[in-house]
Amino acid sequence: MDTTKIIDDISKEISGALKSMSQVKDVSDKEAYSRIVKNLCESLDVFLDFNRDIMPYDFDDFDDIDNEDLPF
Repeated sequence: MDTTKIIDDISKEISGALKSMSQVKDVSDKEAYSRIVKNLCESLDVFLDFNRDIMPYDFDDFDDIDNEDLPF
């Protein structure tokens, strides 16, 4: 799972939804777009938290492990 690509895609969707929301005149349509933006921002937060949590680990250290050494 490439989280940076997912983060980029969600960010693009947020930008698109905000542009669309700025062009809409009807209040109910603006509310619908605001809910979309809120949901996208919450999704983005999940992936940003995930990246923050795994950042201290250096996965390059695990490249020397031979698959035969693993118990499963």
